[in-house]
This record gives sequence, C-alpha cells and structure tokens, in this order.
Amino acid sequence: MSFRKRNVIVSQTGSSAQNISKHEKPSISGVRPSPLDGRLTISTGTRSLDGLLAGHAGLALGTSLLVEESGTTDFGGALLRYYAAEGVVQGHHIHYLGASESWGRELPGLAVEGKSVKAEESKPPEDKMKIAWRYERLGEFGAGARERGLPPAGEVSATSSQSIFCHDFDLSKRLILPSTAQLHFVPTQTGPSLNFKDPDPITSPFTKLLAQVSSHLASNPDSIHRVVVPTIMSPALYPSYVSQPEVILQFFHALRSLLRKYPSQLTAVVTLPLTLFPRATGLTRWMELLSDGVFEIAPFPSTAVAVKAASGLSISREDPPQGMLKVHRLPVFHERGGGGGEASGFGDDLAFTLNRRKGLVIKPYSLPPVEGDSEAQQGGPENDQGKATKDHIEF
Repeated sequence: MSFRKRNVIVSQTGSSAQNISKHEKPSISGVRPSPLDGRLTISTGTRSLDGLLAGHAGLALGTSLLVEESGTTDFGGALLRYYAAEGVVQGHHIHYLGASESWGRELPGLAVEGKSVKAEESKPPEDKMKIAWRYERLGEFGAGARERGLPPAGEVSATSSQSIFCHDFDLSKRLILPSTAQLHFVPTQTGPSLNFKDPDPITSPFTKLLAQVSSHLASNPDSIHRVVVPTIMSPALYPSYVSQPEVILQFFHALRSLLRKYPSQLTAVVTLPLTLFPRATGLTRWMELLSDGVFEIAPFPSTAVAVKAASGLSISREDPPQGMLKVHRLPVFHERGGGGGEASGFGDDLAFTLNRRKGLVIKPYSLPPVEGDSEAQQGGPENDQGKATKDHIEF
C-alpha cells in the first residue's frame, strides 16, 4: 500500500517541461478568450457593440461584420474609426481600402477622464429610490451577463494580461500614431476610364487588398489583422464596375475564404450604404449571406432628435437617441444558445447615441414620457419639500 499523498502533482522532468513551454504561444495584446467557449476575440473599439456579439464580449477572430446604414449620415464611418483606432493602440495590422495616409491621422484619440467627469458619474441621482442592492442594477443593459458570471465588454479577466481590452476614445482629439503603427492603405481608382474596354477584375481594388492581406498574413503568423472597407460600392470612392455581381460577390467569397483560412488572425468590418443598395435587392442579400454578422443603422431625422430632446428627455442626463440599431445576424451562435436576448439585449429594440466622450453607446430603446405627464418627467409624485410622502407610495 502506498502512503503517497493524493492530489499532489508529480514534478515533470526537464525535457517534458521544455516541450510544453515550446507549444505555449506568447500572449497577444488586445486578444482574450470568449467566456462562452474560449475562442479568441478582439474588441471593436465600442464597448456596447462588444456586448452584443453573441455573448462572446468581443468580435471573434475569423469573422466579419457588415454594417448597413440608411440615409446620408456617417455613423458607420465613426464605428470604423473606433475599430481601427483600437487596432492601432493594440499594435494590430490595419488594412484600409479607399483612403490615403491622411485618414490614419484623423483617428480619435484616447480619452482621459477628468475629475469633473468622475465626480459627475459617481454622484448618485437625487430622485433615486433606496432599494435592495441586488435589485439596484435590475433592467440595466448587459446585467444578465454579469449575473451569470460573464465579464462585461471591456473588462479584463484576472487570468489574462493586464493590458486594456477596450479603450475609451474622444472624438475631439486625434490619435498620435506610434512609430511602430502598422497601417496599410489600398487606394481605389476614382478617375474615369476613357478606353471603353471591359473592366478587368484582376486590376480591381478588391484584388489588390486581398493580395496585400494574404502576403502580410503569411509573413506575420503571430499578428492580428483588421480589414476596414468603408461604404462599399459607393460611386464616390469606387469605380462603377465594382457593383457588378461577378466582382463584388467574388470579393466577399475571397474574404470569407481568408477568414476561414486564418481563424486566429483576421477580422473584417464592411459598411454598406442602404440608400443606394437597399436590402430588397438580391445583391445585398447575397452580401449578407456571405457575412458572419449583419447590423443595420437607421438614424432618426434631425427634426425628430430635436423634438425628443425638447419633449422632456433633456431633463435627464442621458443624451437622446440618434437612431435605431437592428441586428439581423450575429457572427457566432454557440451551440448552447449563446447570443440570446437575456444577456445582450438582442431581442429588444436597440437605439444608439454617438457621444464625444462615451463613443457609440447602444442600449434598449424606450419611449420618452408624454408632454402633459409632468409627474413622470420630474421623477414621480413629490410634495413641497421635494420628497415623496407615505400617501404617495401606498399600494
């Protein structure tokens, strides 16, 4: 009978320990495992958007997002800037189609929270009801994930590195590009063609982008790459022949092939103007099928935003919503049911607000109080001294 203590790990020999250390990959900045199934994820630069991505608290590597936007606004462009700025700060490779190097100098800078901002956020509201601590965050966006033990978007786990997963950016500042920034720009041909020949798909800007991304992926096997494609098929940035199905669908097929070939290195975000290419067309639906995640941004008219701000929403400290966000498809659905509305708000009506300091904030949409309902606008029934009496709270 052996008298050796149980649950004691036997020390390994020097050769086996060296073999294990060889297989361990060094940690990459800005990458962490998903709380659902452990797949590697990166941040989109927007905390609320990370919380929507099927409960993975980030964009899974090897997936793509298609952001559709209606109207003449550029909220999708702001989302791309946050996505690229986060990659620059984390030291990732950025591949941008259709812009020059000047676009890289217009990325939003890192936000520095001052004492006044912290004091304003830490100050509790005057009309807040004193209830039990477990019900205090009830109904808050993303509270279900915290109750189940999942880390919210932007929070770094204790086992991961101490680097920040999702940074805060300020639109009024400009990001200072480090000397080691990996920004790769692929220009598009905007000049008119006067040779009256059929376009050659080999010389299209999409082919150049895919060739550049493939070469960098092969030469840098331990790096993260982000592909940024703004307002695809827009005549202001791209030649007219790229809207042909044999050109644009071939690009989406090739991009999807690269994402599956390098599932631990590559992500992509593409924006599409719905005003020019609505969802009712077959070409747009094919692009949605070839993308892993599909979001639609529907901004409110400027008059509607002004009316909402003047109808009593300005009493609260929250900014009025600037539009609705529709989730048509999520990148990764886990086989255990990840991506449900109970954790990420997927089943709710979502609205977004673009703030200078907070960035793009996505939260459930709620109607403002009626103009004649003064009690709802002021926070409830109150007496002359500003506090609710026993008569007002009787059931």
